[in-house]
Amino acid sequence: MFSTRPFAGRVLAAVGGFCLAVSLSGCAGLDGPMPSLIGMGDSEAARQARITQVFVVSTRKGDSGADSLKSSTDGAHYALATLTIPPGHKAGALELPMFGAAKPGDHITLMSNRELDANEFEGELAAHISGRIGVNRDVLVYVHGFNTSFDEARLRAAQIAYDSHFGGVTVMFTWASKSEFLGYVSDKDSATASRDALQDLLTTLSETPGVGKIHLLAHSMGGWLAMEALRQEAIAGKRDLGGHLGQVMLASPDIDLDVFSSQMAKIGPADVTVFANRKDRALSLSSAIAQSRVRVGAIDPGNAAERAKIESLGAKVYDLSSYSDGLIGHGAYAVTPEVLATIGAGLAAPRAEDVDKVSTIDASGYIEKPEN
Repeated sequence: MFSTRPFAGRVLAAVGGFCLAVSLSGCAGLDGPMPSLIGMGDSEAARQARITQVFVVSTRKGDSGADSLKSSTDGAHYALATLTIPPGHKAGALELPMFGAAKPGDHITLMSNRELDANEFEGELAAHISGRIGVNRDVLVYVHGFNTSFDEARLRAAQIAYDSHFGGVTVMFTWASKSEFLGYVSDKDSATASRDALQDLLTTLSETPGVGKIHLLAHSMGGWLAMEALRQEAIAGKRDLGGHLGQVMLASPDIDLDVFSSQMAKIGPADVTVFANRKDRALSLSSAIAQSRVRVGAIDPGNAAERAKIESLGAKVYDLSSYSDGLIGHGAYAVTPEVLATIGAGLAAPRAEDVDKVSTIDASGYIEKPEN
C-alpha cells in the first residue's frame, strides 16, 4: 500500500532515509572515487589473469572528468576496451585497489582502450563474430542505470560478462549519468537524449554479418532507456531486430508500470524478464519523486496480484528480494553469484537451430563442430 502523505512530505522522508546510504554507493554499488585502472605486472598471478574485451558505445562527451557528465552533441563514440580479471576473482566482486594503479594479478584491470570511428566499430564487431557458431555468435548489450560513472559501467560490463560465462561479444552502452545522488532528473534527461543512439546501435548489431541473438541487460533507469529504444525499433518496423532479438533482462527497472505496459504492447511478443526486488530503496525514492507511481522493478514478486500484472503484459518475473547488496538493495543482480549464474544459463541455453552444431566450447569462447 502506498502512502497518502502529501508529495513533498513523501520526498523529504525518502531523501532523509536514503541520502546517506546512496551518497556512499553509486547505482552499481561502488564506493568513493574511481582509482586509476591502468596497470601492468609480470608476476605469475598477472600472467594467469583472464582477458575479456568490451566494445564501448558512449553518448558522453568524454570518458572522464566533467566531460563525462555531459551528453555528446556529435553522436556516439566508440572504443574497444581490453580488461583482465584476476585469477582469484570472486563472482559478483569488483576487485579494485584502495589507491594507486590496479594490478592484473590482484584487481580487475583496464589494459587498453582503443578508440574507433563508426566504420572501424562495425568492422571490429564483425571480425569478433566471424568464425563463431551457435550461441557464441550472440551479442550482449549492457546498459547501466542512474548514478553511474563511465569507469564503473565499463568495469561492471566486463565483470557481468565474465561471471555469467557469456561466450559471445559484449557491448556496453553508456550515457551521460552525472553520477550524483541529486542528479536524478538530469540523468533522466540524458537517458532520454540517448534513445536514438541506442536504437541506432541495435540496428547496426542486427545488420552485422553472422550475428546471432542480440540480448539486452539493462539496469534501473537503463531499463527504461532500453525499452524505449526497442519501442522505437518496433515503430520503425523492426520489432524483433530482423529475427535477432534475444532476451531482454531488466534488472530493477526504473519504469512506471503504465509506461511499461505501453512499451510491452509495442515490442511484444518478446522474451522479457523483470528482475524485481520489493526491498529496493532506490526505486522507493524514484516512486516518491514520481508521486507514488509504481516502479516495475519494485513490485513484490511474492504478491500474486502484483506478479500477475507484469506477467499479463507478457514478461516473466525473477524475484531478487531474498538477495541483498547492502542498504539500498538496487544492485543485487550484478553482485550475487546465484543471479549471475541464472543470467548466464539463460544466455547460454542452446536454441533449436544450433543443437546439431554444438559440441564443445573451447577456452576462447568458440564452439567447435563435431567431427563427421
